[in-house]
Amino acid sequence: MTTGRIRRAALAAVLATGIAACSAPGGGGEGGNGGSADAVVIGVSSEPDTLSPLLGYGKDGNSKLFDGLLARAADMKLRPALATELPEVSEDGLTYTFTLRKGVKFSDGEPFTAADVVFTYRTVLDEKTNNPSRSELDAIDDVRAEGDHTVVFTLKYPYAPFAARTVLPIVPEHAAGGQDPNTGSFNTEPVGTGPYTLAGWSKGEKVTFRANPDYWGGEPEVAKVTVAIVADDDVRATRLRSGDLDGAVLPPDLAATFAGDGARKTHEAESYDFRAVTLPTGNPVTGDRAVRRALDAAVDRAAMVETILDGAGHPAYGPLPRRDPWFDRSTERPRDLGGAKRILDRAGWKPGKDGIRVKDGRRAAFTLLTPSGDKVRQDHALAYASDAKEAGIAVTVESATWEVIEPRMKDDAVLAGFGSAGDPDFALFTLLHSSLAGDGFNNMARYDNAEVDEALETGRRTRDRDEREDAYDTVQRALKDDPGYTFLTHIDHLYVLADRWDGLTTQVEPHEHGFASGPWWNVEDWRPTS
Repeated sequence: MTTGRIRRAALAAVLATGIAACSAPGGGGEGGNGGSADAVVIGVSSEPDTLSPLLGYGKDGNSKLFDGLLARAADMKLRPALATELPEVSEDGLTYTFTLRKGVKFSDGEPFTAADVVFTYRTVLDEKTNNPSRSELDAIDDVRAEGDHTVVFTLKYPYAPFAARTVLPIVPEHAAGGQDPNTGSFNTEPVGTGPYTLAGWSKGEKVTFRANPDYWGGEPEVAKVTVAIVADDDVRATRLRSGDLDGAVLPPDLAATFAGDGARKTHEAESYDFRAVTLPTGNPVTGDRAVRRALDAAVDRAAMVETILDGAGHPAYGPLPRRDPWFDRSTERPRDLGGAKRILDRAGWKPGKDGIRVKDGRRAAFTLLTPSGDKVRQDHALAYASDAKEAGIAVTVESATWEVIEPRMKDDAVLAGFGSAGDPDFALFTLLHSSLAGDGFNNMARYDNAEVDEALETGRRTRDRDEREDAYDTVQRALKDDPGYTFLTHIDHLYVLADRWDGLTTQVEPHEHGFASGPWWNVEDWRPTS
């Protein structure tokens, strides 16, 4: 057991003792299910800003309130949802035709039709709608209804992974159409076709869902799902141990403290989720390509996987994990501290009296922001700062809330998390394309590389597999030579959950998880254990 794991195990045990003294397991707080299999309380670290798909909620699927035209099965293959089958695609790849299910109703009893699909996509594509993921639908030229049960998409170019974008949840025009999508009541009072309806939302505390008795896929047996918002990892583990939560998202060392617990199981999900340090190009230190290359060489990724993740992950050499079929294996690289020092020497960054390098009177020093309560990111940040110091670069780690971090992202480095499953375009375009520099959490480093832009455009504008592979190899190799981020680790997601249900599985997950992903991604299909 690593030092970090021992420390957190001891802390969790101490805190659990204190909580158990004043609250019996399953009593009070979010819990109180008494081991009931028809209700579940899940602890996650964060909540969405909105529950409206028009503003980005549930865009990757698995929303409990809504359905897309398509959904993903456990093996990540696309399957029909509101559509009756996979789309019919024209020979030139520019037209996608979907046939819709008949008899589907929204949770308010109104019928679902093709007009709702058209409304949803057109509203998301409207520049007046504050949807940060609009660029993901850039290929759409037009969407139209042909009667009540057929929808036709016309594309500007043959976008190979378009069908996977249609997991986007569908919103009812009658409920959301008469209001401003950015500020309207639909954002907190959603109506959908999904297996659950919203029963309550206490911001910063919990979101409660109840089974939709009229769900077209059949009423779920788990009648109530409560998602408790618990930002601090240690507190989440403590509440799970006390019985206040039935399940939780946990970092590896805290998940390990539940080993041997006969009442709970640990579930591990492969993911595209990675941790990286954004290196803003506008910062006089991180904007220096030599500094970025030196940091990339100095970081000890393997040690981070071993000591921070307890082996639940692997080194990250770019946005795509090593097990992804699109990963370019020529980009794998070991730590090279000597190489990092030589890069800095050649660029004129000379060691000062305190060992920190200086160039033209400026110290090689910058601030690295990391979100409060996220121990995995904090540990990554501290390890990164230690590695950087060995090369002569001073990194000051500062913990803060996202409200503090967001306005500083332009100038300060951030220990960030990203990753999208399904296609390389999903993982790469919004992270790297210069047109999205500074667009919210897209391209946070404000990376600008003409070769990368061209390759990203090629990758999304052709269906030819060889052309796409060449394009994404180009992107990955360019990131090795001109890193806008220091990629650190890819993380396997760990969950601990009471062992009271059958049907639990995991998918290959994106960065965003816990609220929709996790072993509860298909909670509507769970059955009580016999």
